[in-house]
Amino acid sequence: MSSSKPTILVANDDGITAPGIRTLVNIMKEIGEVVVVAPDSPQSGMGHAITIGNALRLDENDIFEGVKAYECSGTPADCIKLAKHYIFKDKKPDLVVSGINHGSNSSISVIYSGTMSAAMEGAIEGIPSIGFSLCDYGHQADMSHVKPFIKAVVENVLKQGIPKGIALNVNIPAKSAEPIKGIRICRQTLGHWGEEFDEREDPYGRRYFWLTGKFVNQDKGQDTDEWALKNNYVSIVPCQCDLTAHHLLSSLNEWNLSTQEN
Repeated sequence: MSSSKPTILVANDDGITAPGIRTLVNIMKEIGEVVVVAPDSPQSGMGHAITIGNALRLDENDIFEGVKAYECSGTPADCIKLAKHYIFKDKKPDLVVSGINHGSNSSISVIYSGTMSAAMEGAIEGIPSIGFSLCDYGHQADMSHVKPFIKAVVENVLKQGIPKGIALNVNIPAKSAEPIKGIRICRQTLGHWGEEFDEREDPYGRRYFWLTGKFVNQDKGQDTDEWALKNNYVSIVPCQCDLTAHHLLSSLNEWNLSTQEN
């Protein structure tokens, strides 16, 4: 690979044939040398799952012209791990980008997102990483407006860098008649999914459940990703794997936790 261009690893969770990853690959080809490692089937909602009880398969695929690409039987996180240890071996890529996801990954959805798990796995490995999502769940979503925003974020990351262990969660509003107003640096919205399980019956009379629900925004702030997206801005949230509630450590240390073994 050319040393004059950055090496960019592209992954996703919608699968290697999804339109979103093709759009992202085409944009990244204008910036650097691209290698793709993506799931061979959709892996949405897998979070940071990894494969430990089954064999992993990794096969070359010529789906992207002029780009070295591999389809993986595992999860998005598996894709990054295999790329790092098998494809790149001793040399890390300069950047990991994941997406473009078909659907928003704002607020609490970041926890469940396979798209962001690929980006977070890159961050864990010490590689600058970004997850891109479009707020349109349609398989043939219009992505004609995303290029300038994705290029701006990627070029700034390559120039400015990101602290180790941090990945950027970038969400882009769906295509509409109103042009996007710009890019906002945000915090994650406090919210949750109000879930329901629709009970159904298969043709054999056996009961099964289908998860449904609506997002519940509990946050009134105007510095959140949900506010930005609702007001037609691209949102960027810096994310990290440390789930420690640091503000609670001092008060927990005041608990009487002394015990005596019988």
